[in-house]
Amino acid sequence: MLKTQKIKEAAVIAIPDERWIERPLATVVVAEGCKVSKEELMDFLSENNFAKYQIPTEYVYISEVPKTSVGKFNKKEIRKLYSEGKLK
Repeated sequence: MLKTQKIKEAAVIAIPDERWIERPLATVVVAEGCKVSKEELMDFLSENNFAKYQIPTEYVYISEVPKTSVGKFNKKEIRKLYSEGKLK
């Protein structure tokens, strides 16, 4: 079971998918000294009333979620990083 204290912050964007047109991609910031596997994240989300199609199958670990000038998650920046191939 995933302890939510392991995740500092996370944001999800839609990315292109050949079969479904688009699928969710989760960008995850893990708390210092912690490790979290893709399987742990998927299991955690499946236990919390998400439909199967809503659960990301792709996860990217980043050091910080980009933010706007007022501190909100900047999903435009995350999409730009993805399109530039900088999220691996």
